[in-house]
Amino acid sequence: MIGELPQSIEVGGVNQPIRTDFRDILTIFEAFNDSELSQEEKVMVCLRIMYVDLDKMDTSLYMEAYEKAVKFINVGQEDKRENNSPKLMDWEQDEQLVFAAINKVAGTEVRTFEYMHWWTLMGYYMGIGESLFADVVNIRTKKLNHKKLEKYEQDFYKKNKDLVDLKTRYTKEELEEREEVKKLLGL
Repeated sequence: MIGELPQSIEVGGVNQPIRTDFRDILTIFEAFNDSELSQEEKVMVCLRIMYVDLDKMDTSLYMEAYEKAVKFINVGQEDKRENNSPKLMDWEQDEQLVFAAINKVAGTEVRTFEYMHWWTLMGYYMGIGESLFADVVNIRTKKLNHKKLEKYEQDFYKKNKDLVDLKTRYTKEELEEREEVKKLLGL
């Protein structure tokens, strides 16, 4: 129904109650970004966080439940991203920038709310206009598409590379391997 915020997802013909607070979804994103977790583990973390009664759900419904959870996270839209499409933002790395911009739209500090539906937070997110976060994403987009940065963007980037460049997350094994290579090269 128009104007209602979903509190359940239909899986296997049964309305399954879900956790809808934005913090729960951000926790799912943390798992999705965890290079130490396998894809199967990430799916299970998502399901365990999203579905209140997952233990009562038949395991044969887990794939449907996961697909519908992703659709909920995408604010009711099918996931059309390509698996290898580059990211323009990272909820963990950009947390302060994102929430400053969301708070500006909301007119209040949303993280102090005891509860806020994910779709409500995303409504604020979609309303972000001019902000430091928007500037950072714009520079990332231009760099990704190999477009020339304006002079002021070049200056900003030089001074704020750590803010603009998305950090690569490595597994423990990859970090150990990198350290070994550095030792071999005397770095």
